Amino acid sequence: MALLCGSLFRSSHFTLLSSHLIGNLRVCRRAVYPQSSWRTTISTSVRLRASLTGRTTSYQIYFKATAPLPCGPVLTPCGHCFHTSARLRALPAPLIWMIIKPLQKIMAIILGRSIRKWWVALPDNRRQLMRKYAWQKRWHLAGGAGVAIMIVALFLLTHLDESPLTGRTRLLVFSKENYMEMAALTSDAYMEEYAELLVPVTDPRHQVVERVVQLLAQRNKDIPEVSDISWTVHVVQSPNVNAFVLPNGSVFMFTGMLEAIADAHQLTIILGHEMAHALLGHAAEQASVSHVLELLSVVLLIAIWAMCPHDSLSMLGHWVQGKLRELLFHRPFSRKLEAEADQVGLQLAAKACADVRAGPVFWQQMELRDQLSGEPTLPEWLSTHPSHRNRVVQLDRLIPEALELRERCVCPALPATDPRDVFSKSVRVLLENTREQRSEGPERGDKPLLTRSPTSVPTRLPAAFLAQTALPSSPDADQLSKGPVPAAVPERVMAARATATAAEEGSQHVLQSTS
Repeated sequence: MALLCGSLFRSSHFTLLSSHLIGNLRVCRRAVYPQSSWRTTISTSVRLRASLTGRTTSYQIYFKATAPLPCGPVLTPCGHCFHTSARLRALPAPLIWMIIKPLQKIMAIILGRSIRKWWVALPDNRRQLMRKYAWQKRWHLAGGAGVAIMIVALFLLTHLDESPLTGRTRLLVFSKENYMEMAALTSDAYMEEYAELLVPVTDPRHQVVERVVQLLAQRNKDIPEVSDISWTVHVVQSPNVNAFVLPNGSVFMFTGMLEAIADAHQLTIILGHEMAHALLGHAAEQASVSHVLELLSVVLLIAIWAMCPHDSLSMLGHWVQGKLRELLFHRPFSRKLEAEADQVGLQLAAKACADVRAGPVFWQQMELRDQLSGEPTLPEWLSTHPSHRNRVVQLDRLIPEALELRERCVCPALPATDPRDVFSKSVRVLLENTREQRSEGPERGDKPLLTRSPTSVPTRLPAAFLAQTALPSSPDADQLSKGPVPAAVPERVMAARATATAAEEGSQHVLQSTS
């Protein structure tokens, strides 16, 4: 590009010059290459810019030219020369946070310790000057702290979201797409970990869980979050009484949980609870809250390691800070999410035509199982889950609403016998038999006393349990009302339950005969 600069004091001279330039320097040539579908324009133009400064007018003339393209086709056909590189994918944001999480604590410790050593190494007069300077700038420091608080508050307000099923306002830092990628990685890791423990697809236990999951997905397909997920079932051979569902729809059920449930109704409620966690995005919400608390605790860690005079006191303060954050924030928040999953899971099971009255019975069975096995139970405030008793109370409170929802879904009528009453009577009969055995003494050796450990449970579910979980297209859902007794409860509880049921039926028969 060439630049010609001139200053003209008379407008007539500029008019002659401008007309001469326009007539001679403005050239535009177009060249079209027939062998190519592209058209290339080669142009040379003149731009004039004028600025007035007092009486003097100065003009700057720019010449701009583009180099001509060579003749011939722009792209030569080559079937083997053109290729693209593989697309690079970034790591999911939750995974990056999991990697950075321990590093930020280490950096906070190093920074706080460095500040403490720097302060200790200062002479007394320098410390006095620093204190005086901080006191003089106290309003500036307070203003900076206020601005920081406003930035944090603005960040939290811009990341608020509404829960899809309950409408509850929640904090969501990670997007759903990022957490779906994280769930896929987690699912692959679990599949690799449990590769040798997975139950075959042809196993009745796998078929039971898969049919119940299909039933829940089919009866709740009006919910977008349910229909958008492809649900896959994996049954793990393990005595752990556990089950979980990842956000991408991967269902992991342990055989220990299958042995602890009584019938298909309880299995439907348990799977509804775990599916509710995935539908509500509890994993992403819990990670978001934990992420924000970790970032805020970094400031507190720096202050602890900077103000404590010794490393031992700093380590103690660090430990206390972590425990307080766990007990005051993480565990209560986890119990809140579990209670919400209980509520939504009961609604999913009600729409699947399950007997929602079996939900409290399951947690009563779990409480009795823990007492008989002698396992120590933690107080609720130390646990991430509500206690069995509180869960029973909450589910009892939600059952009337769930029964109304079940009736609106055109489900078959439930039997008149409430499973909660049957279980209560069976436990009452068990306790009375135990007291009688203890009062009679060792002369009754034919009936052993109740042991502290539960009896052995079958390794395979009975065929009737598989048959009762057939997908109820509509009125056939009453097949779910039948089921075996709890496998995790001792045989004496089973016998007591049968005795209570027989006694109830006998009393009804007597009343009918009398009338």
